Amino acid sequence: MTELLVGTKKGLFVLEGEAGGPFAVTSRAFAGEPVEFAMRDDRNARTFAAVTSAFYGPKLFYSDDLSDEWQQAEGIALPEEAEKAMTRLWSVVPGEKDGLMYAGGDPGVLFESHDGGETWALNQWFWEQPTRPDWSPGAGGMCLHSIATWPGDPARIALAISAVGVWLSDDGGRTWRHGNNGLYPRYMPEEARTDTIDLCVHNMHRAPKRPERLFMQFHGGVYRSDDAGESWVSIADGLPSDFGFPMVIDPDDPDNAYVIPLVADIDRTTPEGKVRVYETRDAGTSWIERGDGLPSSNAYLTILRQAFCREGSGPSMGLYFGATSGDVFGSRDAGKTWFTAATNLPPVHSVRAA
Repeated sequence: MTELLVGTKKGLFVLEGEAGGPFAVTSRAFAGEPVEFAMRDDRNARTFAAVTSAFYGPKLFYSDDLSDEWQQAEGIALPEEAEKAMTRLWSVVPGEKDGLMYAGGDPGVLFESHDGGETWALNQWFWEQPTRPDWSPGAGGMCLHSIATWPGDPARIALAISAVGVWLSDDGGRTWRHGNNGLYPRYMPEEARTDTIDLCVHNMHRAPKRPERLFMQFHGGVYRSDDAGESWVSIADGLPSDFGFPMVIDPDDPDNAYVIPLVADIDRTTPEGKVRVYETRDAGTSWIERGDGLPSSNAYLTILRQAFCREGSGPSMGLYFGATSGDVFGSRDAGKTWFTAATNLPPVHSVRAA
């Protein structure tokens, strides 16, 4: 039995089912409110939901049993003197120490928790970056959406922000530096491409079994780093488009990654009206089209950055993604074949296997 946490424009849906067939909605929370992201911490089975209230702004809630009694986490807020307001929480990630967790949000902010997500504090060192006044948002805001920890080493962490590029720390988040070498922002005027920090990263993941390797979906580009994010090389050749948002990495195979291309920034739909996932098994040297069981005609779907996930690893790895159409698709054989897990949900913001 697989359980999926599906964050949507109108609440959190919990889906359960056997891989290969339709899933059932077993519970719903935060009805009518946008749930930007939801995940479960495998260390203690605590579930988190990032909710954006039209009245109270972004809040983080947690539950230890998916009951109706969700608790609001404390400390997800900016300083009173901040010139910008919090608009959204984009990600929640377990850290590499017991109780340590990270959360990323807009405007390009990082929060830390040391008690399993009950209370949080703003990372002041990142908040006080000298270049922050020059930071610019992407189309979806200044979202800190990707937090890549280093397995076994809580001191090393990589962040990705739209549109402020990659940031690296080797001391647990006290000091930060750029990790943008090799990224090519063709959306910028040619004369401004080399010196800009306005780098619109859409997604970034670390390969756990080879942690110096990172994969990235860029705003017009797919990249790989083999030096822990210090520099990047293009691996987009062989894809129908190098634009997109979601990405998944096989945790046991650092050469194995998946992307779901979209046409372009002005047409954020699946190319040619076909829904296809692309897999590389050689770290981006080549790509394999995976579409067996997915809609193959008149299917102009949009899949958002947090709406693609995995369960397990290897040849039997489960893959799941949702679209703004309200459809959720799954694979039980690492993408070789696909099935429809759910339909008629509200627009899907995020999908995570619990």
